[in-house]
Amino acid sequence: MIISLVGYMGSGKSTTGKDLAKALGFEFIDLDDFIEQKYQTKISEIFEKEGELGFRKKEREALKEVLTSTNIVLSLGGGTPVYFDNMNDIANNSISFFMRVQLPQLVKRLENKKETRPLIAHLSNEEMMEFIAKHLFERNQYYEKAKYTISISNQSTLEILDEIMKHLKKEKIWN
Repeated sequence: MIISLVGYMGSGKSTTGKDLAKALGFEFIDLDDFIEQKYQTKISEIFEKEGELGFRKKEREALKEVLTSTNIVLSLGGGTPVYFDNMNDIANNSISFFMRVQLPQLVKRLENKKETRPLIAHLSNEEMMEFIAKHLFERNQYYEKAKYTISISNQSTLEILDEIMKHLKKEKIWN
């Protein structure tokens, strides 16, 4: 059983994923961390050396490998669902959740984390709002293919987990 979390960077996939994995007794895998371990190099370096397409090919390979695992909670990169037929693979091989966060809240969450995010590191806060809005417009059609959507506003991590668990109970994954 694989539970995958999709959504834009800063939507809380890793934080929620770790807590969800702990609650279920599953392993937690952050796809970006998995890629860095698999290729023994930082994602920012892969982007630098091979460009985004080079990174996306490595990401695809890593995703296919992880989707053969069992009992994991998988946190996906924000762009993962958009490339190749990744979202179909995610939907067919896992129970997927779209962590939906509205634009102003995403910008606020990412303002202080820019240096760790290669796609937005070079942007001013004003440029970031426009960049994220454009990205969301392009990506939401992929994210919305997830089986469930969790709309995140001001809930605590515990409230978000509770909502996910309710869906898993319906799936007969959790009692």
